[in-house]
Amino acid sequence: MKEEIDWRKELLASKKFNNKFSKNILENGAKNYMQEIYMGYMYSRWKKIRGLDLPDQ
Repeated sequence: MKEEIDWRKELLASKKFNNKFSKNILENGAKNYMQEIYMGYMYSRWKKIRGLDLPDQ
């Protein structure tokens, strides 16, 4: 069974996205379309940092 990881809390703890805008989105969620796009960007960066964004071979 896979362990469920809360990527938002992990990013907040790591201080990788340290500005006020990113912190607000990670804590409160996206409120509009552009914030959702930015949240997707942060998620893809988190996957890359964790090494989870590897292409299938």
